Amino acid sequence: MSVQHRVRGVKILKAVSSPVRLQILNLLFDRGSLSYTELLSLLKMNPSRDAGRFAYHLKFLLKADLVEADVETKKYCLTELGKMVIDVADKIEKRAYKQKSMLVRTSKFSLEEFDVNKIASSLVKETKMPAELAHKVAKEAEKRLFKAKTRYLTAPLVREVVNAILIEKGLEDYRHKLTRLGLPVHDVTTLIELKAKSSLGAASINEMAGETVLREYTLLNVLPRDIADAHLSGSLHVGGLSGWILKPSHVMHDLRFFLQRGLDLEKIDVFYPSYPPPQNLESALSIILNVAVHSAKETDEEQTFEYFNVFLAPYIRGLDPMKVKEALHLFVMNLSQHVNASLSLELTIPDFISDKRAYVFNGENVGCYGDFLEECQLLASIILDIFAQESSNKPVFNPKLIVKIRQEVLTNERAKTILLEALQLASERGVPYFANLSEKSRKHSVFSASGCKLAADLNGDWEIDTLRAGCLGSVAVNMPRIAYECEGDKNKFFEILKERLEMAMRALEIKYRVLKQYGKGLLPFIMQSANGDQYFRLENCSRIINLVGLKEAVEIVCMKNITDEQSLEFIDLIVQSISAFTRKIGARRGKRLFPAEVPCMEASERFAQLDIERYGVGKVKFSGTREKPFYSHVEVLNLKDGDYPKELLAIQRKLTGLTLGGSLILIELEEKPYAPDELLTLTNRLLAENIVEFFSYNRKLTYCTNCKKSWLGLLHKCPSCGSVNTLVFFNRFSTT
Repeated sequence: MSVQHRVRGVKILKAVSSPVRLQILNLLFDRGSLSYTELLSLLKMNPSRDAGRFAYHLKFLLKADLVEADVETKKYCLTELGKMVIDVADKIEKRAYKQKSMLVRTSKFSLEEFDVNKIASSLVKETKMPAELAHKVAKEAEKRLFKAKTRYLTAPLVREVVNAILIEKGLEDYRHKLTRLGLPVHDVTTLIELKAKSSLGAASINEMAGETVLREYTLLNVLPRDIADAHLSGSLHVGGLSGWILKPSHVMHDLRFFLQRGLDLEKIDVFYPSYPPPQNLESALSIILNVAVHSAKETDEEQTFEYFNVFLAPYIRGLDPMKVKEALHLFVMNLSQHVNASLSLELTIPDFISDKRAYVFNGENVGCYGDFLEECQLLASIILDIFAQESSNKPVFNPKLIVKIRQEVLTNERAKTILLEALQLASERGVPYFANLSEKSRKHSVFSASGCKLAADLNGDWEIDTLRAGCLGSVAVNMPRIAYECEGDKNKFFEILKERLEMAMRALEIKYRVLKQYGKGLLPFIMQSANGDQYFRLENCSRIINLVGLKEAVEIVCMKNITDEQSLEFIDLIVQSISAFTRKIGARRGKRLFPAEVPCMEASERFAQLDIERYGVGKVKFSGTREKPFYSHVEVLNLKDGDYPKELLAIQRKLTGLTLGGSLILIELEEKPYAPDELLTLTNRLLAENIVEFFSYNRKLTYCTNCKKSWLGLLHKCPSCGSVNTLVFFNRFSTT
């Protein structure tokens, strides 16, 4: 090395020998260009007392060519030589702490040597941070980790340190993108202990842990900040958050697609077997079960098998009813264990299906579905008998039964007899749901057991509009929260309501766009195609805005009972406002955006609890107990002296404009036996009102796991064995 280079080297070393000068270099490295005044302030020097000393140190650095001045901005910055000196100083500092290279336990389950460049690369890749800024943050993180002298490093710890630095530097947007998703060690331990006690198995732990990560991801990285904050604060509730960008909520199946073609599972996985079209009842039921199992992986909530007994009717012609019952019994029990599904039963053959060609087996043309009325009704009766048999001790709530009541049912003796069988099951165990399709305008409507509805209102074609579609998702609106926020000002109420509806609509639009883009990869089974015909019609799905706590909201604003004339007038205004919003959006976007009042226990309880925490228990109008409060989320009709309260029916009539996406009326039976004829009279009266589309009779039951018996009502002691701790309560919606 020449004498000249040695002299320059000595000058550089002398320049960084002062702690003040080294601090100046570090400030310029960390913060970028700084003015004379900014440097003086950051060094916490007094301008009048320390100006001379500071000028001396700054001049020394300038002469050493470690710092340079920008004439235009009048700020100082590091030269390339200055950056090299900082890098060398870091290496010397590491040696000074006598720290050998640190090992990091990575998320790839391996031990790797700590590398500051990996932090910088991660910042650039994950947050799109400029490379120079990422390098500075990474250097700061490295410095802190070395000083901490921790025994070992983990990837989450490194990320936490980096996030802390980002917060200190005001780089909040970058920190938001870098946030790690997952559960703390304590939460995982607690989860394992709870699941072990509940006997739900190891798979439930994997499922819950995965759902937690996906919920966090959706809130942090998918939904806009205002929608995510609205969900977290309890203004909105995004239903099925863990599957929001992965699956539709409900699927309405058309079994003919699979009965005609069989199952080509090789399209999903080459190692899966494929099934030809069924040749008999057993193979048809096997295919339906496979459809249910594969669809369950791609459906967030529920799947419905529409016209189940109609499409299955050709397969039982000429068979011994006992053999049919045996096969169906096995199918129902298998279905109940593996999926959340509904079977929709027809008691007659609908006129729009009767002339449709029945799919063939054994290569023979078997005619049209209208030719199989006897078989269709036999299947309905057998299925009801199976449910009655299995519910003799405790009710079977899965699969769910949906019994459709059409005008011709009441004039067909065989259909009426089957309806009485369904009503007897409802009277004793509260199992079936009933769809009122007595009006011609409703005859094409289909329902899920939660009340979500599809009608032939999109293209005017019942097959395209109601089958092979479903419900994309639902967002619940906390109606009482709007009432509290508006403080009695009705104009403000509608302003806030419109804002919440708009956020709900945007959340649903985001879900649609993601599934539209990635659906074929995420949903290979329901998105499968045959001859260019895709099974699941995503674009035909409904989008639900669920109104939770509507009655409480009306009473809060009007300060009157829900049955008061002023309250009913306010309900009219709400109906008009929401209907105008959904019609406008639907007309502009061509989408099925509907208001609804469908069950959502999670949102109901969560909204009430959060409102109590915010406003105080004395101000919040809720039902239930302080420990388990809830808002109204299911319309309940309590029978009085064996009849429907007229004032509640009047309210329901007002709400018909808010149930385009669906609703469920729960009719609470009194704690006494009801003969099927009594319920038929009540049902006819309800149908005559022409305002209730979908309803169920609810039975509160007590079941003893020791005696294997059940009794009407919620009891505190088993009437048979006297046990207390062996009692289980059955109620369709426990919060009602």
